[in-house]
Amino acid sequence: MEEKRRFRYTLCFVSLLIGMFILLVANVMVGSARLSISQVLSILFTKTGDNAAIIWKVRMPRLLAAAILGGALSVSGFLLQTFFANPIAGPFVLGISSSAKLVVALTMIWTLSRGVAVGSVVLIAAAFVGAMLSMGAVLLVSNRLHSMALLIVCGVMIGYICSAVTDIVVTFASDSNIVNLHNWSLGSFSGKDWGDVTVLTIVVFLALAGAFLLSKPMGAYQLGESYARSMGVNVKRFRVELILLTGVLSACVTAFAGPISFVGIAVPHLSRRLFNTSRPLVMIPACFLGGAVFCLLCDLIARTLFAPTELSISSVTAVFGVPVVIWMLLHRQGRSDRG
Repeated sequence: MEEKRRFRYTLCFVSLLIGMFILLVANVMVGSARLSISQVLSILFTKTGDNAAIIWKVRMPRLLAAAILGGALSVSGFLLQTFFANPIAGPFVLGISSSAKLVVALTMIWTLSRGVAVGSVVLIAAAFVGAMLSMGAVLLVSNRLHSMALLIVCGVMIGYICSAVTDIVVTFASDSNIVNLHNWSLGSFSGKDWGDVTVLTIVVFLALAGAFLLSKPMGAYQLGESYARSMGVNVKRFRVELILLTGVLSACVTAFAGPISFVGIAVPHLSRRLFNTSRPLVMIPACFLGGAVFCLLCDLIARTLFAPTELSISSVTAVFGVPVVIWMLLHRQGRSDRG
């Protein structure tokens, strides 16, 4: 039985890696300037050629950002689902992404209106503050509401309020640089450079390392707080650490790409179905790879479907993510009726 499980895990991980590699190549080749594989390989190895700048300065940073941030968002969703013991929990649904977007937008407007360039570290910090404010509000509500359905509704309402305030602020911004926030507020992986990729890679992989360190107590927590305590887990400290890791991952995604919907719900669910397990030690890398594949595919569609017009990444992820969520709800309801 254990050998079959390991074989399944290996097969699934290899499939995800192959899918990610194919999408990485496709994202490099396809665009306003279509390139052949031989041209791409020549440019990658020599860093010279007519389209070298397009690949190295535009496409490579963008596709790496899409892969890393997509993986981060998926892992963030898995951590939230573990925390609330509900597969519908996610950064976008609970209003965490929208709150982070609001604080980032206010920070950018305040700094840009004074002619001050804002760095990526400041944006991540602002997004983290916003994420923690929303998470705090959700936790306060959870102490009063014992229904997870009502908690999700409250999270959605928080998200709508934050999005509405952000839209109002961006709409009435007068400075041309601030008006450009509109594209970011819809969600996009465009405009990334190697400096951004370096910062987001460091932040995301440090957070992933922290998640791996929590995989054992996370597995115990999945079986209930009482069981976790009996296994020696400091539940209060564990919950705080889980919240902080979720906030860091969500903040990094929002700071660099804006709010991206349904990835944090759909991908963890699909990963569970694919691997047939909820073990954190397997699910964390599975969700990361799954999120990378999902966002690379969606970004490719967003760039090319109606080229030269580019869709917001959040619109494309919603088109693919919402049916997964609906199917998941129907599947859970069917199991409940049979039970």
